[in-house]
Amino acid sequence: MRRISFHKKRLPKRRIFPAALALLAILLLPLPLSRLLQSEDTRFSAFVQSVLKEELSQNALTLHYTLASPEAMDISRPEAALAPYPSSPAESLEACQSLVSQLQEFDSTALSPKNQITLDHMLLYYHTRLSLDEDLYLLQEPLGPSLGIQAQLPVLLAEYEFREYEDITDYLNLLTSVDTYFQSILAFEQQKSKAGCFMSDATVDRILEQCRAFIQTPEENYLLELFAEKIREMGTLSEADQESLNAAHQKIVENSLLPAYQSLIAGLEELRGTGKSSRGLAWQENGRAFYEYLLQSQVGTYVNVDEIQQRLAEQLTCDLNEMSELLKTDPGLLTGLTQTDLPSMETEEILELLQGKTAEIFPPLSAVQWEIRQVHESMEDYLSPAFYLTPPTDTGTPNVIYINQASQTSHLELFVTLAHEGFPGHLYQTVFFSRTGASPLRSLLGTEGYTEGWATYVEAFSYAWAAEYMEEENAASITRLAWLNRSVNLCIYSLLDTGIHYYGWNQTQAGAFLSSFGITDTDTVREIFQYIVETPANYLKYCWGYINFLDLKNQQEENLGSDFDLEEFHARVLEIGPVPFPVLEKYVKNGF
Repeated sequence: MRRISFHKKRLPKRRIFPAALALLAILLLPLPLSRLLQSEDTRFSAFVQSVLKEELSQNALTLHYTLASPEAMDISRPEAALAPYPSSPAESLEACQSLVSQLQEFDSTALSPKNQITLDHMLLYYHTRLSLDEDLYLLQEPLGPSLGIQAQLPVLLAEYEFREYEDITDYLNLLTSVDTYFQSILAFEQQKSKAGCFMSDATVDRILEQCRAFIQTPEENYLLELFAEKIREMGTLSEADQESLNAAHQKIVENSLLPAYQSLIAGLEELRGTGKSSRGLAWQENGRAFYEYLLQSQVGTYVNVDEIQQRLAEQLTCDLNEMSELLKTDPGLLTGLTQTDLPSMETEEILELLQGKTAEIFPPLSAVQWEIRQVHESMEDYLSPAFYLTPPTDTGTPNVIYINQASQTSHLELFVTLAHEGFPGHLYQTVFFSRTGASPLRSLLGTEGYTEGWATYVEAFSYAWAAEYMEEENAASITRLAWLNRSVNLCIYSLLDTGIHYYGWNQTQAGAFLSSFGITDTDTVREIFQYIVETPANYLKYCWGYINFLDLKNQQEENLGSDFDLEEFHARVLEIGPVPFPVLEKYVKNGF
């Protein structure tokens, strides 16, 4: 080892010039005054970095999925454990109020355009979080048959990337913490039960069914196979080390992870019967206020519910009228819609086609790598038709799209699904924004109404593109009808969402509404009603989100006239990134 001497050499005397004296004086200034001499932009960027550091230091799983190399941003790894579900909002509210106060001290006019967007985004985000007070807190629901944490956790664990050996030990430690995490959720559910806002028995049954499917065959649990594959692909572990790790992993899965699910099942069984029959938030104390909070925090809209209903009804009427005109012109389209399909294509081929079409009317995005994987058969009945797993913001890879084979019904549906999840949907928008150099905090605080709204907005383009690969002369009209049908369904379900959760519609009223659109089957009505009860505001992320992009595009086109450029509009929206819609509208209309 090379020895380093700390013995100081004598240096020749030097004159200290006035400039050097001034620098010395700055270095010796007390901190508050020295901060004043920094630019506002530099101070704000440092503040954003400190908030990011604080956010990520509290959750090892979030950190792993947000940054591949946290050390490069001076962020150390927290203990590899799932943070307990908080039983009260008190600590969070205090932290949010402090952040709002600090953010309000910055002069937005002295910030760069990128930091101005970040400031507006953070202010609105934390202001909204402040509204989740004690009165609303217990109305949250961490569990759920399809979107609950118990359904999403196996996927997050399965996709936990092993970049280095420490990731393996972190992953194994995370597995051992699941039981403690689930116990904290059960404690929260017990609070909900005592307060009279626990879930219905119908929802309990659906969650338990999903949990039991995951633990049904311990020795064949798909996490075992994926773990073995990932440590093998690392290429740095001997066969003996792999064998040892596989044995340790199987032991933890069978003795810790699966028993944690069993305990969750038992805990929910004990609470069975303490909830109310399936009904929306409107029937809960403070339920309407909580629904408005969900619209703001998840959908990213601050429009009142009456106006939302009115705009949804307008879009529904517009789509139905266009469908009617198409069918008047060509009555055979309805048959074409049900009997015509795209030729069979491999998923990789479809993504390549979509990537090429995207480049025609969306800003260019080069050198994007992606991968298609199948949802494991044990989870097919409980996960979405497809989903995109976002990569770490500092690498932009891997970009993985999961396809649920059990949910695909046609080649056209697969084509559109890959557009939604891939190009020009989630994969494209995520990679594009990550390359703008914005702070990872922006993505961490992102709004689902923006991300899902964008992916739904671009579906309309993909339906039109699909017609190019069909042989029928009226293919363009058929795919247009298919898109309008998709939009109509989203509007119907979103109107149901507001009706159930804000206006208090029961299943009979929901059934009457659906029957006016030809949906009369009792089991179908019951399933739609139950799903919407369990996932308040979820459909609005897609539908209201897409309508916001559509309206914004139409407004810009009207304002700019012949100067409007669709690719430039898309570029601006993507560069602004995943923000609530008031922030997006401000910077699209006024520039940045």
